[in-house]
Amino acid sequence: MDFLMYLLLGACSGVLAGLFGIGGGLIIVPVLVFSFTAQGVDGEVLTHLAVGTSLAAIFFTSINSVLAHNKKQAVLWSMVIWLGVGILFGSAFGGISAAYIPGDNLQKIIGVFALVMSLQMASGWRPSSQSNNLSRPVMMFSGGIIGWASAIFGIGGGSLMVPFLTWKGVEMKKAVATSAACGLPIALSGALSFISMGWKQDNLPEYSIGFVYLPALVGIALTSFFFARLGAKLAHQLNPVLLKRLFALLLALVGINFLL
Repeated sequence: MDFLMYLLLGACSGVLAGLFGIGGGLIIVPVLVFSFTAQGVDGEVLTHLAVGTSLAAIFFTSINSVLAHNKKQAVLWSMVIWLGVGILFGSAFGGISAAYIPGDNLQKIIGVFALVMSLQMASGWRPSSQSNNLSRPVMMFSGGIIGWASAIFGIGGGSLMVPFLTWKGVEMKKAVATSAACGLPIALSGALSFISMGWKQDNLPEYSIGFVYLPALVGIALTSFFFARLGAKLAHQLNPVLLKRLFALLLALVGINFLL
């Protein structure tokens, strides 16, 4: 039954990622926290396990998205390279930072982030674009900050990277595509960091590799990879404003639950 739930979670996260152009981590982490709680996973490690598993799953989910964007020649690879340098170091440090945050506090931090993202999606706010060429040092530094935060929250970074790139004058479609490509190093480096930091934990459930739970990873990866395409198709057929507001409501409920 648990594995079936992970398959369903992967399908939902894939559809949501395709619909809203964000990483599935915003839905994967809360559901995994609730799932691990129901399974009786130790409270000291269950939030870290959810975040680490989410990052590992996002790596596989992002591959399909990057391939689709690359076919349309929308990925700015020169930008991905320099952002990626900072991302690799930042997300690795984010995993290390999260390991030293108590589980309850980590849930509260994620709860606050979910509420902020809920307000952003409900209002549709985005920073005004400015004509400002990104230098290599700025891209590396910005990538480091976004990678660090994304690893702590267990997300692919799209909710942070897309507003940053559009603020810096990158066209929206290319910003989304480039952000999707940046999600790969965020997820890979962050997941490896969580695996390393959780390697010697003795209160993890069976079939865990560090702070990554393999049954959940396999289940989510199997379905999210394919359902991301369905979400992308639905995005062109359904009312995007209504969908974003409904998802914003879901995030608000998740954030409040985590904070309480």
